Amino acid sequence: MNYRTADKASSSQIVVIGASSGGLDALQTVAGGLSHDFPAPICVVIHTSPDSPGVIHEIVGRATDMVTVALRHAQKLEPGKMYFPPPDCHLVVEPGHVRATKGPKENRFRPAIDPLFRTAAQVFGPAAIGVILTGNLDDGTAGLAAIKRLGGRAIVQDPRDALFPAMPQSAMGHVNVDYCVPLAQIAPLLVELTGQLVTAATVPIPPELETEVRIDRQEESPVAAGLEQIARPSRFTCPDCHGVLLQIVDGNRIRFRCHTGHGYSIDSLLASYSEQIEGSLWNAIRSLEETALFLDELTRHARVASTVGDADDFASRAADAREDSAAIRQIVSDRGALVAATSDEH
Repeated sequence: MNYRTADKASSSQIVVIGASSGGLDALQTVAGGLSHDFPAPICVVIHTSPDSPGVIHEIVGRATDMVTVALRHAQKLEPGKMYFPPPDCHLVVEPGHVRATKGPKENRFRPAIDPLFRTAAQVFGPAAIGVILTGNLDDGTAGLAAIKRLGGRAIVQDPRDALFPAMPQSAMGHVNVDYCVPLAQIAPLLVELTGQLVTAATVPIPPELETEVRIDRQEESPVAAGLEQIARPSRFTCPDCHGVLLQIVDGNRIRFRCHTGHGYSIDSLLASYSEQIEGSLWNAIRSLEETALFLDELTRHARVASTVGDADDFASRAADAREDSAAIRQIVSDRGALVAATSDEH
């Protein structure tokens, strides 16, 4: 089903907020500046682990007069309420409603920020306000670009004010944001913006956005939704399902999706590949050290059996295995330092 923004007045606005590392404290600060009569619904995604207890809404609720809702099924969007997904679920916007889905992970997370922002942009167009808070990597950048593309407004926390500046920095680097403000100024800004009249003319939805929204809402499989019409096969494989990744050109950036629907920005794909490399290196270390232990046992057995030549050979091979293990450990250590240095530079 295709939803398109219709002519409407500003009483129907939405605020969508995305955060990652450091996001809970940041969100409490924002929520603390909003009251129960806030004139728009707010939908929030904070990156969490699949086995998180699902109590973010309770924690944030202690900081605000707004009603905080832990979504369990589709619910009507209402002003003065702040909606959160359950653990291991995306949050997607539909006309008049918000819903949790078990769609494929995007940027290595479920919930991810981009599906929320894209679906809000598609339904609300110029009446959507996107907010990117503190966090690592770049989830939310593509979604914020979609909000801007359809006439909405984009807010980022000033990276100098963010505990983890990468997410707001990425958004600022790829999106013509409307406001870059310190955390303490975001709530007053939201009150001001939602108090303004916004006339949303009918906005044509780009076909590539329609396709990804259908994937986000799980209306169709990615192929049936038209993924192959908006992307071309790449030489790379999906870290999650190991299928072929298709490359999507998104403005001045490229992104990737597989036929299953997993989505990656450049940064999240690099992070996934880096984790796979480190996992492989640790597996190699484990195998080498287990081999050395086995050779130690053989050395002791050979000495008891008075087969000195075999004992010396086993001992030599055990030493070689430990030397190889130490060399790989050094590679892992050096890689960690390089990753930290790269992150600091950005």
